[in-house]
Amino acid sequence: MRNHHMLHPRNSRLAATAVLAGIVLMASACGTASGTAGSTAPASGASSTATDAHGRIAVSFEGGVSVLDGTTLEVVKTFDSEEFTRLNAAGDGRHVFVTTSEGFQLLDMAEPKLTDLVVDAAAPGHVVWHAGNTVLFDDGTGTTTIFKTADLANISGALPGTRTHAADAAHHGVSIVLEDGTLLSTVGDETSRSGAIALEAHEDHWHSFTEGRDCPGIHGEGTAANEAVVFGCENGALMYHHGRFHKFTAPDKYGRMGNAFVSETSPIVVGDYKNDPDAEGYLLNSVALIDTEQHSYNVVELAGSIRYTFRGVARGPEDLAYILSTNGSIHVMDPHDGKIVSEFPVIAGWEGPAEWQDAHPAITVNGNTAYVTEPAANTIHAVDLTTGKVTASKKMDVVPNEIAITVGAH
Repeated sequence: MRNHHMLHPRNSRLAATAVLAGIVLMASACGTASGTAGSTAPASGASSTATDAHGRIAVSFEGGVSVLDGTTLEVVKTFDSEEFTRLNAAGDGRHVFVTTSEGFQLLDMAEPKLTDLVVDAAAPGHVVWHAGNTVLFDDGTGTTTIFKTADLANISGALPGTRTHAADAAHHGVSIVLEDGTLLSTVGDETSRSGAIALEAHEDHWHSFTEGRDCPGIHGEGTAANEAVVFGCENGALMYHHGRFHKFTAPDKYGRMGNAFVSETSPIVVGDYKNDPDAEGYLLNSVALIDTEQHSYNVVELAGSIRYTFRGVARGPEDLAYILSTNGSIHVMDPHDGKIVSEFPVIAGWEGPAEWQDAHPAITVNGNTAYVTEPAANTIHAVDLTTGKVTASKKMDVVPNEIAITVGAH
């Protein structure tokens, strides 16, 4: 299970276009997988360079990535990249993974530098960090790659050793390693996805000890309080907790949850929710609220003016949910009952994207600060979620698309 990835430069591949097309098909409407909302402590053993990078922001645009100061939003440095890339925090307080046609490329936010360190992947997908591990999933091969998060924080010139797990078939999936070493990983193939398995590590292999089924189209992952891990399904959600899987059934025949928005200090998961498989566009107006302690699953329809996409929900102060709507406001929701308790106007009104990859407003949170992109104005905003005030705005020379923050592991 343990191997070492080779350090290599980014060279163009003959099949880059085909691979990128595969990423687009398999990664449709994915939220960014990450650790706890609001986690801010650097990884254990992190170097001073990780501390220096903490809170910096990576913003992708067509053909590149920029690193911004987390307070002033001034651009620190810009790097050339591919036409469309995805960004995921590594969870080590120092790095962000940039998903390209070659794999998961490491962006050092401290130096800053778009390094030559790449974890090869046929179709790089989700990145999840939890319990001291940073886990990458390659949709093109079904391979899970597991790093010790602290090892990533302290790299110098080469990627550290990893453990890997190979799924039975390639699929658009996700994996996570828990505190006790259990590996949870999705099950599927090129045509369908059906559930997840729990595995324990042996010296030279992984052994599956339980499986959760009846989760068609399984997608996304979120970890709530007490390591209750929730995956989205097209007919509800699937939870792994205390060594067992539990199925939540949606109230609609088709009730798709694709992304779980969580805080590891709250037992309640907020999921995006869609009940019309034929609906056009990517705007949603309902959320699924899952209480992992009470084993309850409820769907709440939001007020008529609130429409959001998979990039428009985050957890923040007091474990509340912060929903960025097409009316330009952040709507603050109490996840216990789904009630909107406050509204913070931030950007101009906007329309949903024609394609999920298209630049459209996104929100991500670090502590009490939300960062909101406004592609129509080429602008990034910082918002104090305790007051609703915009504390900084920065107009860029490019159209911002994806955004990630160098928050630390937990």
